[in-house]
Amino acid sequence: MTHRAVGIYYAWSRPAETGAPLVVIEDRFPALFESRRFLFPQLTEFADAECFDQGVAGFIDHVLRRNFTEFASVCGPAAREVERVTDDGRTTGLDELPLGTLDTLVVISFDSDRTRQVATDTEIAAVRDFLAVPGNLVFVGLHHNVGATTAPDEGQRLAVQAAESAHHGDRTLPPRQGFGGYGRSLLAGLGVPVVNRFGLRPAVAAGGSPAAILPAPDRDRLGLLDGVPHATPICRTSNATVPRRRTWRCSRVSESTPAPRPIRTWRPIRTWRRRSTHCCSRAPACSPVTSSSATPPCSPPPTAG
Repeated sequence: MTHRAVGIYYAWSRPAETGAPLVVIEDRFPALFESRRFLFPQLTEFADAECFDQGVAGFIDHVLRRNFTEFASVCGPAAREVERVTDDGRTTGLDELPLGTLDTLVVISFDSDRTRQVATDTEIAAVRDFLAVPGNLVFVGLHHNVGATTAPDEGQRLAVQAAESAHHGDRTLPPRQGFGGYGRSLLAGLGVPVVNRFGLRPAVAAGGSPAAILPAPDRDRLGLLDGVPHATPICRTSNATVPRRRTWRCSRVSESTPAPRPIRTWRPIRTWRRRSTHCCSRAPACSPVTSSSATPPCSPPPTAG
């Protein structure tokens, strides 16, 4: 990615995320203090309250954004990072970005569903024009949607949420945590309707190291996953329902805790247009779908007809 002009767009509203009241447990980020408490001895480097905000803002800046900031540094000094709504309430739409100076746009849709972020028609049109330029790429990360259930009985709701939380494996998760409203609206406006579901945890090898990704190099036309050996062990990966697309590589789903639904972990995914592509989860691994099929995890896909 060092030879590309990259823009990273965080689709969240910082005031809405950092200002979530303590009485709201669902659809919110944890505070940095909560993360330190639940994940001890991890994150002990952020214990100094004089240096690090111990609230939600501290979590966003020192935990959540750290991975993306490292990615931006790999992309080179010209990489731009922009937040949709900043602390002072100023909103910057995608159409206000200098898209003419970029060839790769990464939309991090880590916006809590509670904040109801939606792409405007103007933003969708701007991205459509951006994709009309040969060679331009757009990646949209919807992230997970854990604990969403319409079960009428409270006991059933709690059972579903407990199972999904246990499989996801992040002890800081609330009963329900859904992201990606902005990304879903953007993709729908571009003609690629996606619904992100669950929070499937990639499998790990013996000793806890990440399991290898099964490659499909003949389908990775752009070589986007060249040199990517595995998925993150605890990864906020979505089970994203994407019609008529083709996958590039497949990551096994962890069997250490049961998946929240019967799933098969290979879904045909086709690259969208010749000059563009998108990613509908945290990493462009396969997009699992709900199914009662007995297809084994990451079995080879059927030959495209």
